[in-house]
Amino acid sequence: MTGTIALFIVFFILLIVISSSFVTVKQGTIAVVTVFGKYRRILSPGLNFKLPLIENIYSRISIQNRSVELEFQAVTFDQANVYFKAMLLYSVLNQSEESIKNVAFKFVDERNLMQALIRTVEGSIRAFVATKRQAEVLVLRRDIVEHVKEQLDQILENWGYHLQDLQLNDITFDDIIMKSMSQVVASNNLKAAAENEGQALLITKTKAAEAEGNAIKISAEAERQASQLRGQGVALFRQEVAKGMSVAAKEMQDAHMDTSVILFTMWTESIKHFAENSQGNVIFLDGSTDAMQQTMKEVMSLNLLHADKSKSK
Repeated sequence: MTGTIALFIVFFILLIVISSSFVTVKQGTIAVVTVFGKYRRILSPGLNFKLPLIENIYSRISIQNRSVELEFQAVTFDQANVYFKAMLLYSVLNQSEESIKNVAFKFVDERNLMQALIRTVEGSIRAFVATKRQAEVLVLRRDIVEHVKEQLDQILENWGYHLQDLQLNDITFDDIIMKSMSQVVASNNLKAAAENEGQALLITKTKAAEAEGNAIKISAEAERQASQLRGQGVALFRQEVAKGMSVAAKEMQDAHMDTSVILFTMWTESIKHFAENSQGNVIFLDGSTDAMQQTMKEVMSLNLLHADKSKSK
């Protein structure tokens, strides 16, 4: 009976030793093995063998990407408070033994690592913002991220980590500054709208002036052509009248008649035309004998002038 119990105890101990000799490491994780507190080796994902009771699993390190949110304040060169909300994405540098050793032994625990990482990022951003003015900060997101990466790459590499990305999700200022910035934007928008409206009005006025000028030019050209045609018509009318009078006068001379009858007829026809087309206007004519003779002489002179021109042609 005693031998059976002893055999059972030996079997149980062997079972514990054998079971503790195999270690399962999850995917995305690296196990760090120590022997009596001293680093020995690392175990890759999968089923691994270790010396029972001698080798010990010191820690399991995730090689997956990790993120942390940050909220902190900085002060610009012109003493304006800037409030940042950021997201930090980082991971283990690589799966090399040296990097894993740095991750495992550089910090006491994860909390100390996070504290150092966050404070380093905040300090780098604060140092950069302190050299810029408040009006410049909003347009320097990319520059801030590049500055932080440049400053932290060497530091994080010594810790066994790599900064994957830094996203500045929100950049705000004190309420009074945000209000003043909104007023500046609103005033600039109003100014731009006024300038656009002025440009549109100027274009409209210019186009209207051009159209009016073109209309005046067209009207003037049409009036010029009409005047020219009227002048040509009057000249032709006078020419035909002169020809008719010349023919009539020659026929009356051949018939030994007084040619003044023609002038008298023209005089009466003119008075008749005035009366029919005067539209109510009053026309005063000197009907005395002297005035009639004077008019006759002027008409005869005009007739002789046209006759001379006809002969010269």
